Amino acid sequence: MGKVREILEHPYFKKILNALSDGVLISDGEGRVLWLNTACANFSNKPKSFLIGKSVYLLEEMGVFKPSVTKMVIEKQALVSTVQTSKGKDLRFIVTGYPIKDEEGKIDCIIAQTKDITEIVHTTTELEETQLLLKRYSQEIMRINYEKQADSYYFTSQSPAYLSLLQTIDKIAPAESTVLLSGETGVGKNVIAQQIHGLSDRGNEPFVEINCGAIPESLIESELFGYVKGAFTGANKGGKAGLIKMADGGTLFLDEIGELPIHLQAKLLQFLQQRKFLPVGSTEYQTADVRVLAATNLDLMEEVKKGNFRSDLFYRLNVLPVRIPSLKERKEDIIGLVQYNLEKYNKKHKRNCRLSADVMDIFQHCDWPGNIRELENLIERLVIIAPEHEIQVKDLPAHMREKEVNAFDLSSFNRGDSLNEVLESVEKSIISKAYAQFKTTRKTAEELGVSQSLLMRRLKKYNLTNES
Repeated sequence: MGKVREILEHPYFKKILNALSDGVLISDGEGRVLWLNTACANFSNKPKSFLIGKSVYLLEEMGVFKPSVTKMVIEKQALVSTVQTSKGKDLRFIVTGYPIKDEEGKIDCIIAQTKDITEIVHTTTELEETQLLLKRYSQEIMRINYEKQADSYYFTSQSPAYLSLLQTIDKIAPAESTVLLSGETGVGKNVIAQQIHGLSDRGNEPFVEINCGAIPESLIESELFGYVKGAFTGANKGGKAGLIKMADGGTLFLDEIGELPIHLQAKLLQFLQQRKFLPVGSTEYQTADVRVLAATNLDLMEEVKKGNFRSDLFYRLNVLPVRIPSLKERKEDIIGLVQYNLEKYNKKHKRNCRLSADVMDIFQHCDWPGNIRELENLIERLVIIAPEHEIQVKDLPAHMREKEVNAFDLSSFNRGDSLNEVLESVEKSIISKAYAQFKTTRKTAEELGVSQSLLMRRLKKYNLTNES
């Protein structure tokens, strides 16, 4: 320690250290400050006379050094680097403490070197903020460009249910997590999957789709995972890359995932967890950087209970669950969808058809069990077969015409009928049609929401056939 004090008293040595832009603080082996240069005093916002002689433990408690690298060196008995902040100033420092040991290995003194990194931190923060802003701008541009290229009516809506879906898509598209799309047949799950891909950072990479229910069970493994030369009789001589490999860098869309054979679900699960897979006939694993989107019109949780779908695969797919509303849940969008498709198919088939008010009214009150796909197909069919430019009720399919004919119309009742007579006639008609459809009194009563005994009394009252 005597040598250290002797060096510190040398004026030329002090002059050299005070000329440095980095802070230098020297303390003894117990953490008592022996000397510091001008830069260190400026960084600490304290005069040298205040700091010299004080323990770094006390100075840390006072908030002068947060934390004290000298104290950390004493505790660890080794070189330490850390980041410090300055009390009263928005400053950041990187500080390194160097232990100087004597012949016996005991710390004789500690030299703490301080470098101001405030500007670097600010610059880095500004750069990160700029990058995030550019990423948001990029995603917005991708969304606009994608919607221009796609069927834009899918992504415009007046219904709260679909507006909520579009907001969800904007949030999940930039993520890399697996998405599970659910919804009735015909709601446009494949279109939503393409939009998620198009709005993601993988938008310019491959989008590969496979319908797990449309490929024979004997072929789906080789189609999905590929196969090597000589894997099976009839195989391509050079082998074949599977759809997973073809989607490398992009997105793999597994439609009707609930139809995937149970023995392949374990293999898919392994790929989702480890990003590696084994082609048919191969002993060497391959890898692929793929984001997986899956879709189903089944209740997968119910399929898990039945033993048709692996629970571990379900939970691995269900990271970001997205339910697509049916068309009957977005009645507000039907007019727009009809007009869009009418214009689309008029142009395609070189016609100039329009819908009568009665047809449009039927469309708005229809349940559309086939959803958007049913609506699209019906509009195209009507544009092709309608004998006149105005599409009439008579041009509609039989089930839609019957619904219109069976609609309640007060004019069909006799003049002078009392309200009770009208209500009884309506009740009789409803029960008659329900009983003809459901066949048994138990099922009919269940569907009408009445007791079986009440239904039996009504059947007897109205002289309706009773074959329960």
